[in-house]
Amino acid sequence: MRKTFKYRLYPNKQQAAVLTGQLTEARRLYNAGIQERRDAWRMRRVSLNYYDQASQLKEIRAAGDLGLANFSASQDVLRRVDKAFRAFFRRVKAGRKPGFPRFKSARRFDSYTFPAYGDGCRLRDNGRLYVQGVGEIKVKLHRPVGGRVKTLTVKREAGRWYACFSVECFAKPLPSNGKSVGIDLGLESFAVQDDATVHENPRVYETAQARLARAQQRVARRRRGSKRRRKAVRLLQRVHLKVRNQRADFQHKLARELVDNHGLICAEKLNVKGLARGLHPKQVHDAGWAAFLDKLAYKAEEAGRQFVRVDPRGTSQRCPCGNAVPKTLGQRWHHCNKCGLSVPRD
Repeated sequence: MRKTFKYRLYPNKQQAAVLTGQLTEARRLYNAGIQERRDAWRMRRVSLNYYDQASQLKEIRAAGDLGLANFSASQDVLRRVDKAFRAFFRRVKAGRKPGFPRFKSARRFDSYTFPAYGDGCRLRDNGRLYVQGVGEIKVKLHRPVGGRVKTLTVKREAGRWYACFSVECFAKPLPSNGKSVGIDLGLESFAVQDDATVHENPRVYETAQARLARAQQRVARRRRGSKRRRKAVRLLQRVHLKVRNQRADFQHKLARELVDNHGLICAEKLNVKGLARGLHPKQVHDAGWAAFLDKLAYKAEEAGRQFVRVDPRGTSQRCPCGNAVPKTLGQRWHHCNKCGLSVPRD
């Protein structure tokens, strides 16, 4: 199993400038890789692959045309280019909207990866992170890195720097538990268990809308290209980041509670994309059901629990006794004339 551990970095001004320069060089290499593939096909009808481009790296670095310090990190950038084109051709064959790979601006290229831990990056015994070309950076290790580190990604997010360790870890089964639980996800309540336990919807985006509106207005009032606008954009990004972190924190805690207390967990197999195109798209995105189910699935796998996704079709129209009780979407109460069960619809 692969997990990612994310930690905040605290570089000094000089280190932050070098990290920004390395990220700029990685973006420049990415855009050059896309440009080369476009030109090769337009002029010679030749389709380049990763190996065609990676074979030129030594020559490019020797000429001083690439400032990315680590060679393996440069290779990973070209793998990212190759992955983008492979995904494009896959979508074309599937008849979907292709989405040709695009050049990345400084605002849309925020990370570069060291594909082999120990090659250009390593956690020192003094608790600092060594990054080739940058030096030892202060890192906030708020929890131990569990497992064997495979790759390291240095990421810039809302003006802050983070280290993301991709770790290979093994399952840690919890003691066997004969309890089972069924979960109904919704908008009025985030989740309702089959024992009528209700987990309220935190509605973090809805709560933050006033702050988001003020931050967005501040951006709109600033002149494009100015330092004040960049500062306002960074503040807006941090408001969005806080919303995302609050949502993830709620989902992690709820998923952990369910996994710790139940041996079998059943949840709806929702078509979240379809629901997001319905009447309440903002509320569906705010709830984040897909992300929650993914967290629940990997935590259950790690703990040795069984997680089952159930087809939700008709589940609200049948009573546990087997009797059909048709209801419209507006009817929020279930009452069975056959067995007398009277409970909330969820």
